[in-house]
Amino acid sequence: MNLLREKLSASPIHARAVPYVLIVVLTVVQDSFAGPGRFWLYLAKMLVGAWCIWETRALVPEIRWAFSWEAVVAGVAVFMLWVGLDPFYPKAEFLFKAGEPWNPFKTFGEGTAMGFFFVAVRTIGSAVIVPPIEEACYRSLLYRYFIRKDFRSLPFNHLHLLSLVVTSAIFAFVHFQWLPGFLCGLIYQGLVIRKNRLGDAMTAHAITNFLLGIYIVVRGQWQFW
Repeated sequence: MNLLREKLSASPIHARAVPYVLIVVLTVVQDSFAGPGRFWLYLAKMLVGAWCIWETRALVPEIRWAFSWEAVVAGVAVFMLWVGLDPFYPKAEFLFKAGEPWNPFKTFGEGTAMGFFFVAVRTIGSAVIVPPIEEACYRSLLYRYFIRKDFRSLPFNHLHLLSLVVTSAIFAFVHFQWLPGFLCGLIYQGLVIRKNRLGDAMTAHAITNFLLGIYIVVRGQWQFW
């Protein structure tokens, strides 16, 4: 942990990129497992993510939750796009294999305590841990770094169309649902530009992921996980 702490503190880029890279690497490892191990690895991944957020709280000052009506609208809109567009475009396995959908009830049994536990882990993790890590990497670091190497000197409300498209395309690349992933990147970054801060995009991201988690469980649409 000391080595990781030093890595996070080494530079402003590391503080924003290392937590995301760790999550990506652990996701690849997690998806190579079958059975209960896959779910326990997800829990471990979220604990690592929580630790990274804690360690970078002073290093990445823009990671502050903010609430606004725009954040609510953006979060709900992205959720509707994610679900509504699903039948109308071909999926692409870029970085991650689609694999077996995440369904803890299939592994641990219908209605079991362990099944509900891992549903809660996934829903809470995706709504609380994932948004700060991904928003800091994409909407704070990458978007601004593509414009200016000294990215912290660039205000959040600076509009640069090429960086907006490129960053959103990279975000789409790491999602199996690439089309809504691309639109999601545009919407969240647009929210950052409009509000001149990162917190609203974090809140929108949390709303999207929470609604998606509820939808998946209630409707049994496990392919979204």
